[in-house]
Amino acid sequence: MSAHKGSSAALSASAPSPEGTWQLALQGMSCASCARSIEQALAQVQGVSHGSVNFASEQATVKGDPRLVDPQALIRAVERAGYRARLIQEDWQLDDLSDPERIAQRAAERELKLKVAIGVGISTVLVIGSLPMMLGMDIPGFPMWLHNPGLQLLLTAPVQFWVGKHFYRGAWAAWQRRSADMNTLVALGTSAAFFYSVFPTVFPDYFHRQGLHPDVYYEVSAVVTTLILVGKWMEQRAKGQTSEAIRKLIGLQPKTARVIRHGVEQDIPIREVQVGDRIRVRPGEKVPVDGVILEGSSTLDESMVTGESLPVLKSAGDEVIGATLNRTGSFVMEARRVGKDTVLAQIVRLVQEAQGSKAPIQQVADRVTAWFVPAVIGVAVLTFVLWWVLADNLTLALVNTIGVLIIACPCALGLATPTSILVATGRGAELGILVKSGDSLELAHHLRTVVLDKTGTLTEGRPTVTDIWAHGSSPLAVLRLAAAVERHSEHPLAQAVVQKAEAEKIVIPPAQHFQARIGSGAEAWVEDQWICIGRLSWLQEMGIPWDPSWSERVQTWESQGKTVIGVAQSQSLVGLLAIADPLKPTSPEAVQQLQQMGLEVILLTGDNPTTAQAVARQAGIQRVIAQVRPDQKAAYIRSLRQPRRRVAMVGDGINDAPALAEADVGIAIGTGTDVAMAASDITLMSGDLRGVATAIQLSRATLNNIRQNLFFAFIYNTLGIPIAAGALYPFTGWLLNPMLAGAAMALSSVSVVANALRLRHFQPPRPAGRR
Repeated sequence: MSAHKGSSAALSASAPSPEGTWQLALQGMSCASCARSIEQALAQVQGVSHGSVNFASEQATVKGDPRLVDPQALIRAVERAGYRARLIQEDWQLDDLSDPERIAQRAAERELKLKVAIGVGISTVLVIGSLPMMLGMDIPGFPMWLHNPGLQLLLTAPVQFWVGKHFYRGAWAAWQRRSADMNTLVALGTSAAFFYSVFPTVFPDYFHRQGLHPDVYYEVSAVVTTLILVGKWMEQRAKGQTSEAIRKLIGLQPKTARVIRHGVEQDIPIREVQVGDRIRVRPGEKVPVDGVILEGSSTLDESMVTGESLPVLKSAGDEVIGATLNRTGSFVMEARRVGKDTVLAQIVRLVQEAQGSKAPIQQVADRVTAWFVPAVIGVAVLTFVLWWVLADNLTLALVNTIGVLIIACPCALGLATPTSILVATGRGAELGILVKSGDSLELAHHLRTVVLDKTGTLTEGRPTVTDIWAHGSSPLAVLRLAAAVERHSEHPLAQAVVQKAEAEKIVIPPAQHFQARIGSGAEAWVEDQWICIGRLSWLQEMGIPWDPSWSERVQTWESQGKTVIGVAQSQSLVGLLAIADPLKPTSPEAVQQLQQMGLEVILLTGDNPTTAQAVARQAGIQRVIAQVRPDQKAAYIRSLRQPRRRVAMVGDGINDAPALAEADVGIAIGTGTDVAMAASDITLMSGDLRGVATAIQLSRATLNNIRQNLFFAFIYNTLGIPIAAGALYPFTGWLLNPMLAGAAMALSSVSVVANALRLRHFQPPRPAGRR
């Protein structure tokens, strides 16, 4: 079993866990090194077992012993590391969730925008003033006073120490941790240019005595600082778009509900709705909370929550989901789940947890980042020494060293993976696909085999009794005995028997000493008679006599895809029931999509081989594993798994939970049981099996996107560092201006985030030949 199993929360029934979880909103991070530093700081807090920081979403997820972990100690640990943190309260309300984040984000954007504007203005003046030096010529009529070193010093100082204050603060925090990060590189590079320029500005005679021209490089310091901030500003704006899916989900919740209390209807804020309230929902309104329809009926558009595009007819007794749209009728419902317990709130929570998790591929970037900055500082020192000693050129040594420090900043490397995970999980939620963690999303990309459960997954999950054959009594008498036993069972086939008896107006007698035989059937005492109902093979194992002449009838029903069960009374078979569960209309198309994607599709069912083969033929599945008990399903999944052959299990029932947990990727049908969803890695909110292909395609698109991002991140560094160090100079005479290095570094981060945002437009696959 993969390591991620057991860490997922259920959609509507969380498994009890001894560990507590805390979410922190972070501020002040500038690269992946910052994320690693915060993780190290959190890991040292007493009681913390695991701390994970997502650089893209700027959030930390901390797990640990709730008896030992002090949330304020977490915040203090982050602050000691040089950053700011705020605890995200667990008892949030949806409409309050984003407000503190938005306020902080807007304030940070305003400050950044002001610094960028001032930096751009001053840098423009400095570049104009340095044109004669940069071009190496006199320009007639040029305002030479702009080239005055003293004036340039006065103009540059605010950029260096106020606009670029963030880099100094980060570098100092890193130094206190005995580490180095992007801030260290920027602070070193720009400081080298600035303080070198201060020396000839204050002591120009020293340079003249040495036969050198007192050149200054204030424009390099100011332009590089400004360009990196421009990149940060653009990156910040783009990152804001990556959380658009969460904001859309939160925005689905209506603000008010029309509650009926003491016979009076009144509109009240959604936060004041309580469990048990009667609520009227009129045409065109959104369902305010989760509940059950008491009166009336209507068609509801649930696409915003489940991704299912077709409206669903709902009437009294049916459950309704908060935030879905009531289209035609009017009904009165009873509130069953409100606030953080609603399906929408839990979807938002699961998406946030997934967005805050790390995919295994992130470990590559983390390992690289761990040694990257120290290595770059070493390369920069070597560059300076070589140019100064071998070329005897202090100016070139300084310029090339600054170029190496600036272009090597690993900002893009830290953004490459989390931004793609952030956007992909949000897009999945919009399509009704809940991915519980980044590693689930990555594992789905490696799938080679998809195993499908039959009832409720491939079929509608609403079986009906189609045929009854009686031996020695009437069909209704057989149905009466069967219903007496099956009324105590939750199995879909049992419910079909009871529904048939109720439809025939049969008075069902009581049963005693009921015993369910998982995977086989059930037995009980009815009117002083021992009644046994279930699989024919199980009845024969129980010693019930079988006449070979009955087999032809059974084979005929099974060849039609029907499930046949027997009813025994006091060691004698008294009848047979044929139960049909039609395929979902979209199942054949879903199977076709998976096969066109190169995946092997297997049907795994407890039904008999003949029935299973008939259903598989209708769905287009070639490989069938039948007559498998629930405990054997997990063992079969285990036998299929290989290091290079990842297996997905798709199911919806309690009996599927072990197999879902055993598979590399468990995919639960959202219309199924809570237990199945708790054991799964991915939940399809609708019952449409085509969501499996969509989830796998989304995973493939995400991994491709991450690889592209890593390419963008690495190509700037791997090509830029040697060029900045002057590797091309001996052959072409070409050197990389530090200002261009700053622009390239800023562009690398922006290109990574922009590429990740393309996942917002991901569309589900279509089968070949369909437009």
